[in-house]
Amino acid sequence: MFVDYTVIKCISGKGGAGAVSFRREKFIPKGGPNGGDGGKGGDVIFRSDRQLHTLQDIRYNKVYKAKNGQPGASNQKTGKNGEDALIRVPLGTVIKIENTGEVVADLVKDNQEFIALKGGKGGRGNARFKSATHQTPRYAQPGIEGEVETFSVELKVLADVGLVGLPNAGKSTLLSVVSSARPKIADYPFTTLVPHLGIVKYGEFQSFVMADIPGLIEGAAKGKGLGHQFLKHVERTKVLLFMIDCTEANPQSVFETLSSELKTYNPDMEKKPYLIVRTKIDLKNDNTDAMWSDMDHFLDISSVTNNGVKQLISRITELLHEED
Repeated sequence: MFVDYTVIKCISGKGGAGAVSFRREKFIPKGGPNGGDGGKGGDVIFRSDRQLHTLQDIRYNKVYKAKNGQPGASNQKTGKNGEDALIRVPLGTVIKIENTGEVVADLVKDNQEFIALKGGKGGRGNARFKSATHQTPRYAQPGIEGEVETFSVELKVLADVGLVGLPNAGKSTLLSVVSSARPKIADYPFTTLVPHLGIVKYGEFQSFVMADIPGLIEGAAKGKGLGHQFLKHVERTKVLLFMIDCTEANPQSVFETLSSELKTYNPDMEKKPYLIVRTKIDLKNDNTDAMWSDMDHFLDISSVTNNGVKQLISRITELLHEED
């Protein structure tokens, strides 16, 4: 199950209390204070893991609490530190403070860590309060409370190339042809309901990641058709492919609609290099070229016959190398 958003409550550990203790040894009737410090409370830590591809594992655990530090003991023994609460998330995870929307972390590298909440410090034992004027202190500090915060956790997939188009434009079919990804494919709109990633190999030992997102509709940038949930997954891509069915009656209008939705959602999307891809050319008819007469600079492909696919991959790699 693909999950790309959840809200969780996090609590770091409380510090352990310092100990009040005095030496009690034979032949030392008036031993001094020897109470140890309390241990530090555990932190709450997010760590990215390239083996994960969804937030499903944390969606059903709404509260993450680190362990408390242990109290100090006699003979100036420091209490054990509390165990951290470690939350593993996929690469591309954005962490925000829920009530303000402030972005506090964006984990895009493997094993990248973010300490969301620090555990409370342990209290000092009575041995730390001995002085020349106060030889037998009978008090110690309590541990400091941990922190509490609610975070929204959002996944934006990491890919080099994003496929953008209306429902049933041939995006999933292309991904299945050029990579080992196997998205659901059928001849009706909204077959794809979640993003799919595929690794496209080219040349010798070279590759790039392609993302297929569910088809967009007009108003997607305002949330129509779950647009917000889909558009965020192409924000990080380097190159965009506008996939338009060759049988579209007004391809220029389709391109303008798609471009407008991306720009409305995030103005920076307009700056990304892109290619217009005329898909399903195996279905061309006598009217196709006339309908496309207003469109310039597009590439023809048929994922069914593989016509033009190799040329498309070559053009994508050129754009990616220009971006590096």
